[in-house]
Amino acid sequence: MRIYGITGTNGKTTTTWILREFLGGGGLVTTVEVDTGTRRFSSGYTTPPLKALKEIFAEMEANGLRDCVMEVSSHAIHQRRTGDTVFAGCGFTNLTEDHLDYHKTMEAYFEAKSLLFTRLAASNPGAPAAICVDGPYGRRLFEMCRALPLRTIPCGFDAPPPFNASFFDPADCPLVGRYNVQNVLLAAALAHGAGVPLDAIRAKIPTLTPRWGRLERVSTQSAAEVFVDYAHTDDALANVLSTVKAFAKGKVWAVFGAGGDRDRAKRPLMGAAAARCADRLVVTSDNPRSEDPASIIAQIVAGIPAGTDVQVEPDRRRAIFLALGQAAPGDVVVVCGKGHETTQTIGDQVVHFDDRETCAAYAPGA
Repeated sequence: MRIYGITGTNGKTTTTWILREFLGGGGLVTTVEVDTGTRRFSSGYTTPPLKALKEIFAEMEANGLRDCVMEVSSHAIHQRRTGDTVFAGCGFTNLTEDHLDYHKTMEAYFEAKSLLFTRLAASNPGAPAAICVDGPYGRRLFEMCRALPLRTIPCGFDAPPPFNASFFDPADCPLVGRYNVQNVLLAAALAHGAGVPLDAIRAKIPTLTPRWGRLERVSTQSAAEVFVDYAHTDDALANVLSTVKAFAKGKVWAVFGAGGDRDRAKRPLMGAAAARCADRLVVTSDNPRSEDPASIIAQIVAGIPAGTDVQVEPDRRRAIFLALGQAAPGDVVVVCGKGHETTQTIGDQVVHFDDRETCAAYAPGA
């Protein structure tokens, strides 16, 4: 079975399932679900621990799958959760502020990501390594990989043909936004490196529809259009809100928070990014875990410039209803941070909470 790994701060889940589509099927290991060919379930991890991962691979092989595409987190790389797995190829999306509670510095974070590719070169010389070169860390990793015995393939808006903006017409792809173009290009580059013809890849692009809480439209009784998105870093917020801004006829609303017991440094950056890219902000709780929600919110608000139209509502359900109730026709409300998640962790309690269900349950006057 050929196993392909995708790493990066943002876009891993989307790129992983796009790559599987381009490959024509196979197993899947993502933050959202594991698909072994006969079972679909959540492992509770982006990359499961090694024992569980080996059992998943064994089940996929027993089901006759020839390919598997998986997300490989920086934690998993650093902890060697993939063990002695020999990847058939790997891809890199981007690197932005996140997980510094674990890695401490961006340099250490980058080094963890780059290990996936040095190990790929050592275990499978000549394997394809697709790198999005649109950011400084992508360009740095590309140069590093070019010096290794890998078939390094650049992709992204700053890449040479074929895997740049000329590869396909974004109007033909249901996945909107610059960041989704990058996700498609990375998946296309790695699929082609795996032997899939370019024409077959292009033919699949119009069938790629939003899923798993990645800019997923929700039908509601609000006067506004409503989307749910997993964006939980400043870069991801900027990407999704800028994308919405480009098609919104009215104001763009961002409902968001930040997770507790995680990287605190990104919280004011998230506030600044949302203020820069949306018109109206509602700051609320995400998964506060053991932290005081008010303290997390205060750190987000610290990054929001004075004069910004911002409201604070710690109760996430009330915050969502507040935005949906105040938004006008033509406005777009984006509920950010949890995406596909169906629970909220508050203290030591894990309660059912699905942003999509909450939006759909909104009724005027609620």
